[in-house]
Amino acid sequence: MTAQGAPTGPAADPVERGFPHLTTVRSAITALYKRLSPDTVRQFDVSVAPSDVAFSDSEDLYTGVQRVARVMVQQFRLPDARMIVSFREMEHAAHVELAAGPEYFIELNARFKHHRRDIGAALAHEVMHVCLHRLGLAFAGTRDNEILTDTATTYLGAGWLLLDAFRQDQVSSQKLGYLTPEEFGYVLAKRAAVFGEGPEVWFTSPQAYEAYLKGSGMARADETRPPLAVSGWAGRRRYTRDRRHALARPGSTPYPPDADPYSYAFESRSPVRVSFPCPTCQQRIRVPVRGRMRARCGLCRSVLDCDT
Repeated sequence: MTAQGAPTGPAADPVERGFPHLTTVRSAITALYKRLSPDTVRQFDVSVAPSDVAFSDSEDLYTGVQRVARVMVQQFRLPDARMIVSFREMEHAAHVELAAGPEYFIELNARFKHHRRDIGAALAHEVMHVCLHRLGLAFAGTRDNEILTDTATTYLGAGWLLLDAFRQDQVSSQKLGYLTPEEFGYVLAKRAAVFGEGPEVWFTSPQAYEAYLKGSGMARADETRPPLAVSGWAGRRRYTRDRRHALARPGSTPYPPDADPYSYAFESRSPVRVSFPCPTCQQRIRVPVRGRMRARCGLCRSVLDCDT
């Protein structure tokens, strides 16, 4: 079984922007909590530090690459795994052979010999492939599985490197990973909300910083949707209208019928219940419609103030 990093450099232009993979990203966050457990996820409370993946001017390339690979092994709690890293000319950023272990062979694009600042980002993605392989966690299809890998890399403390590798100028651009820059920012903001981090101080790329801000805005929107008590006026007005309809016509629930998987929906029960995604782990929560209350997510254990 093999896994490959995303294309990089001019051949990958134009860089996809926005949130086209957001549904899969949210599913990936839920899958992480289900497979690892909330207690295990919270063990990844410290991200990879910039100094841990930096190369000094005097450091030997191959010695440095093995050092950074060990950093990723330690970050993702793989103490019995050994990464053997080499370089070759290839279309993609990197490649890992997912064998039985304990040795795993990673190949990096030869261009990284002259762009050492992004070696940490490339290795983070490939070592996460090994981590997910050992966990037995995968999504169907190459695209969704790569999105899972990027999401897990970011949520567990090394994906800020992938976002920081996003750079553009008037003549060229570079992006690593399968998520868009804004989606990387979204996952980083989700992680920051759980662990109290401020990843914006780590970015060396202005484009990465801007993408993080946009992703953070989307992440904050998740935390202000009804029936959460902090939801805004417009959202509450629509929610009140939909609740009135659901209570008057319980046989027609779930309502609204066009609700997406990450919006609230009223369900026909006694009493009528509303389901909505947890803003932390995206698992759906179901609670009775009875006004102000506190709800506890059964997956990540977040406690949420709601007005149902």
